[in-house]
Amino acid sequence: MPEKKNVDSKLQTIIELEKQLGEIQDVDVLLERILTETRRIVNADAGSIYVVEDGKIKIKYAQNDTQLKELAPGDKLPYQNFSFKIDEKSICGYVAYSGHPVNIKDAYRIPESKPYKFNKNTDKISNYRTKSIYTFPLKMANGTLLGLLQIINAKDEEGKFVSFDEEAELLISHFATSAVQALQHAYITSSMVKRMLKMAEFRDPKETYAHAERVSLFSLEIYDRWAFNHNVPENILHRYRDTLKIAAKFHDVGKVGISDVILKKQFPRFTEEERNIMKGHTCIGAQLFDPPESFLDEMARDVALHHHDRWDGGESGYPGNIDISTFTLGEGLVVTEPLKGTDIPLAARIVAVADVFDALSHKRCYKDSWSIEDSFQEIQENAGSHFDPEIVLSFMQIRDRICSIFMAYPDEN
Repeated sequence: MPEKKNVDSKLQTIIELEKQLGEIQDVDVLLERILTETRRIVNADAGSIYVVEDGKIKIKYAQNDTQLKELAPGDKLPYQNFSFKIDEKSICGYVAYSGHPVNIKDAYRIPESKPYKFNKNTDKISNYRTKSIYTFPLKMANGTLLGLLQIINAKDEEGKFVSFDEEAELLISHFATSAVQALQHAYITSSMVKRMLKMAEFRDPKETYAHAERVSLFSLEIYDRWAFNHNVPENILHRYRDTLKIAAKFHDVGKVGISDVILKKQFPRFTEEERNIMKGHTCIGAQLFDPPESFLDEMARDVALHHHDRWDGGESGYPGNIDISTFTLGEGLVVTEPLKGTDIPLAARIVAVADVFDALSHKRCYKDSWSIEDSFQEIQENAGSHFDPEIVLSFMQIRDRICSIFMAYPDEN
């Protein structure tokens, strides 16, 4: 039996984590945090977390301390995007299919009688040795499968890879219950966000959900690197990135208030009057979150209002320093007092880079897509003028992850 004092201490840690998980609003951020905390509780070297999408198990996040130590400080492991069938042939597929956890002492010595196998190719490519694996289904009370939690290579006090024991199984089971409850709440928030963005997409086909998702993911990665560069404390990091992940999706939601005559116009391009009316989408979007009732409302308002302001306060930036309560739907926006530098909220400065990069690198009804290389170069060349140079630096430092997200979330045909 596990040592009672040790288990009680870790169960207390889980109870303290429950409140923290319940405060996370974004599903992706929550999934990543669940994986991190589960590994910490049972001292596991690596792990992955998966969700159920389109009848398959899709990986969302993977972590590996051994591999991470080989990277430069601040770098992350490659962004992963693959899925499994829900059947008995793979370990994840089997757990999803059966609904029961599986504890494997050595992935290279799975009995032939088992229907599932371990694929060693990933280990060969990464020069890693997967030994112990514990895979646990994340199920709601009604039996609905939300995803899977897979923890790899438990470590003893000396750092040696060992099996997941009875204590680890108990702790993971307790923590998974809290995780599922938090996930259910986060999925409700996610559904509400998707509905709002779908409404915007109905109005403007150019503003697809895929675009909003990419901008959101780009923004999260940019902030993570910026936070590392600026030594942001962990408690601030967690709260800010969770809120940013959602707020970034609302950057252009104000376009719901723009006339179809202007919003869906392709050729010829806007007259000056039409362009000024179009600029008003920033104020309309901000008004949707004003007066703010939460930190998310504040950030969503800032992002919607200021993601088109320029770092140098140049003429093309808008809306500048404006009282949104004085803006009237349908009127043209004329900038009277530019906003620049750090007077522009951090979240808006981040989303500005993410949004422009995505707009450049994807086709629109009024333009062809730019190449990835040209899109990166344009962002780089506008550091210090259009964009905050420190945000651009962070963006360029995570180029590989940006490219991976770009490939993983294509526009729907």
